[in-house]
Amino acid sequence: MPIQSPGLFFLYLCLMIQKHCFECGAALIEKELEGEGIVPYCPKCEQYRFPMYNVAVSMIVINEQNGEILLIKQYGRPWFVLVAGYVNRGEQLEHAVGREIKEETGMTVSRIKFNRTSFFEPSNTLMCNFTAYVKDDSELTPNQEIDSYQWFTPDEARKNIRPDSLAERFLNAYLDDED
Repeated sequence: MPIQSPGLFFLYLCLMIQKHCFECGAALIEKELEGEGIVPYCPKCEQYRFPMYNVAVSMIVINEQNGEILLIKQYGRPWFVLVAGYVNRGEQLEHAVGREIKEETGMTVSRIKFNRTSFFEPSNTLMCNFTAYVKDDSELTPNQEIDSYQWFTPDEARKNIRPDSLAERFLNAYLDDED
C-alpha cells in the first residue's frame, strides 16, 4: 500500500521497525506531538520515540589523473557497485568516506564532495553519497571485502553499474549533474 503523507510514512516506518521502546521495552503507541504530527510514544517512559536507523556512506571514487571511476564487486555477487560502508557511532560522514576507501582499497582520499542522500529501506539505512577523489591508483590494494574491481570511464561506469540499484541512481545523478 503506497503511503502518500510524509507524516504517515514516518509513523509507518517507525512502528514497522521500532515497535517497542528501546529504553524499557514497552509497546509504543501513536500520539500527537505538536508540530510533528503522530509520533510513536512510550506510555511507560512518557517519552516520544523517534525512528532509529543506520547511516552509511557510498562513494563515487574518481581517479584525478585520468577521470576514471572505480567500481567494485563484493561478496560473490556478479555486479559492479560503488564503494560503501557504515558510519561508526560518533563518526563524521567525511571521516567515514576516507576511512572506508582506505580500508577497502588502500587508497588515500585527496578531497570529497557531498552529492545527496537516499533512504534504503531494505536495511533501514540512510545512505549518504559523496564523490571522493584519489590522486591516482598507485596505492590501490583491495582488501578481502572486494572480489574484483575495475576503473571505468564515466560512460562505461554508467553501463556497468548494477541496474536498478541505489548505486546506479547515485552514479547517474552525479554524472547527469556533471554534464
